[in-house]
Amino acid sequence: MSTEIELKLQLSPKAARQLAKHPLLANIPAQRQHLLNTYFDTPKLELHKRRVAVRFRKKGWQWLCTVKSAEPASGGLAMRSEWETQATPGTFDFSHVDNAEFRSFLEARIDQLEPVFTTDFKRQIWHVPFGESLIELAIDRGWIESRGKRLPLCEIELELISGKVDDIFWLTRQLQGDHHLLPAIASKAERGYNLFLDTPLHPFKAKPPAVHADQTPVEAFRCIALNCLEHFQRNEQGLLTSKDPEFVHQARVALRRLRSAIKLFAPVLPSEFVTIYGQTWQTLGSALGEARNWDVFLEETLPPIVTAFPNDKDIKRLRKSAQRKAQSARKAVIALLAVDEYPRLLLEFTAAVYTVGQTLPIPLADFARQQIARHARKARKLAIRHAELTPSERHNMRIAFKKLRYTLEFCFAKSLSKKQTHYFVTLTRLQDILGKINDYVTAEEILSITPGNNNHEVVTAWIRSRHSLAIAQLPEILKPWFKQHIH
Repeated sequence: MSTEIELKLQLSPKAARQLAKHPLLANIPAQRQHLLNTYFDTPKLELHKRRVAVRFRKKGWQWLCTVKSAEPASGGLAMRSEWETQATPGTFDFSHVDNAEFRSFLEARIDQLEPVFTTDFKRQIWHVPFGESLIELAIDRGWIESRGKRLPLCEIELELISGKVDDIFWLTRQLQGDHHLLPAIASKAERGYNLFLDTPLHPFKAKPPAVHADQTPVEAFRCIALNCLEHFQRNEQGLLTSKDPEFVHQARVALRRLRSAIKLFAPVLPSEFVTIYGQTWQTLGSALGEARNWDVFLEETLPPIVTAFPNDKDIKRLRKSAQRKAQSARKAVIALLAVDEYPRLLLEFTAAVYTVGQTLPIPLADFARQQIARHARKARKLAIRHAELTPSERHNMRIAFKKLRYTLEFCFAKSLSKKQTHYFVTLTRLQDILGKINDYVTAEEILSITPGNNNHEVVTAWIRSRHSLAIAQLPEILKPWFKQHIH
């Protein structure tokens, strides 16, 4: 078995032609290959469910059988286990797979394997000595085909043959220049399965990061940051092409989790990393927040008011004005994703996360307990005074509870004890009610900047009444939290 470490980037056919003439590649002979690949699975797609790819590849006159794991990529970088051997097309032999349990899984399904999709592309390859490493750079151009449907394929793969992961990113920085190279989150196999299944574009929700107790805080942060980055990238296409407001919501949640993770782990991260990346995502995060605020106002706050006063012309005008504002806010997000700095940021941040060094040597569990205690103290100081808090103080209380919940979610996502689970549920209920309170505050702010705000008395009264009701629910939800202690 080998471990494949590769960075995958998308680009236009024009950029691919230009990149092939880059000075870094000028004195390196290029190899040219025509690669035809057929991917196989069972009728129930059992390999796909296990995130495994099995393919036959025709490479010149040679046939190869390849088995790959399919861990998700972040910032375009993927690390996969790979087994490859010469083979006769259509004859499956998994004896080269040195993982006994995995090999048994595959062998038990040999008779069920059938073709699912093909990839057909021409590849140019350069073996580039760079820094302390040897890196294979490949430009692939062709298509993915399944059930008579095709997707164009144009991408770069940089695979580490020997040396350090850092050098892949340094080489990419040199290649990027004026080219719009965008980290690719989906492998060829994933896109092939999506084509086979005719998978519609849908919002992607956060998955628990693969954090475990044996990791250091910095290793845990790396898992969490890359998890957040994948969460964001999986919603990127929806931000650009879909009107579904859930894409904005999920993208905003992804960046909010990412920025929270940087703040949470700041005590154990290098100060220069925190200085550079602590504020880097703020512009995009603020734009997503603005778009989300308008979506919430239109999708959640306004509908019950429209239902209660269906013939109110001022409310109808308000809705049309809010729709225009929401469209403008969405365009602002799209514009930020279109600037050249955005793909550079993805690459730079991914590189920084992969290469961030260890600082404070402390067990993850100890670090998590310290953070939980710190945020619990902040939340408690404000919660005790909940009845007299100003809107800004109540907002600070919401943030304190959010950080408390994120600490639990990040550090103990897959190993919450029964006591921690009850605590997490209580925090989630608190977040829900505090989120509603914040939405009503935001709704009033929206009204204040919306044309004709002097005619919105009915809407303002409705929002304020719901705001008061939500605040009145706080004591009952806070009561069980005051009794709970997990640190």
